[in-house]
Amino acid sequence: MTPPPAETIHLPFDPGPFRMAMNLVTVPEPAWFEIDDRYAEEMAERRALMRDRTAEVFAAEPSAAAACAETLAMVSEHLLRVHPAWFEADAAGVHDRLTGWRGPLPSDPLVRAGLLVQEDLCLIQESPDGPRLTAGVLCFPTRWRLTEKVGRPLADVHGGVPFYAERLARPVDRFMTHLKPSSIAARLNWSVIDNGALFQPTGKWNLGPAPEITAANAGDRLFLRVERQTLRRLPVSDAVLFGIRVHSYPLRQVVRTPDIAARLAAAVRALPEMMARYKSLPGLRLALLAWLDERAG
Repeated sequence: MTPPPAETIHLPFDPGPFRMAMNLVTVPEPAWFEIDDRYAEEMAERRALMRDRTAEVFAAEPSAAAACAETLAMVSEHLLRVHPAWFEADAAGVHDRLTGWRGPLPSDPLVRAGLLVQEDLCLIQESPDGPRLTAGVLCFPTRWRLTEKVGRPLADVHGGVPFYAERLARPVDRFMTHLKPSSIAARLNWSVIDNGALFQPTGKWNLGPAPEITAANAGDRLFLRVERQTLRRLPVSDAVLFGIRVHSYPLRQVVRTPDIAARLAAAVRALPEMMARYKSLPGLRLALLAWLDERAG
């Protein structure tokens, strides 16, 4: 069996003024999910979280039942068709050959789908208040809690994000309404944080000093955290499936050239102060920039 490829290194930052935008691109259907050499490690962590902290990483409203079932059906069909060497089906359901795990399989179909792919999976459905988060498997949150967001319109889910209400709320709602089942959209976002763990439900707005992070050790103590987000409409239930693949790269691993160092330093400097605070950067910024500037030359 051919092993999965190495993890993709996403570098979604560029010099220039800060711009609050969706920055969506179209993704070909075979590239809907990322499956790479971190699959076995990440699936083991996902299974442990679903076993030991189920109430923190899974939530679903009754109204999302049909969309959860459709998610499992679509994800299963996709994996069996696009990656037949890595996935197989039997009477119990779809299994991955990469880890050999056979269960017991959970009863909820959204959880079962979330134990097949490295992405977290959230469902968004229309409501009188606009698109609303109705269900999710969120094993690798970037400092937010699913239990605090499920059931709320997207505008409320993003209520703490600087500039979201005035710049993105209407475009996002409009996009969600008009997304076609034949299209898969994707976007990337990034942050630099002092914790490499994938499961991080807390820590947003961490503004305290971090004297342990210095210009000498920032490359080893800080991490570039990137989310690859995908959006695809489910044709039967009409829900939108929102996938979130989290990458946590040690800074030294990804800042390999002076150009990359200069680009990231420029992007950090361009962040408005409120956005920098939202990303918990103030306590890390001086050490981070000193480390990047040295490598940028």
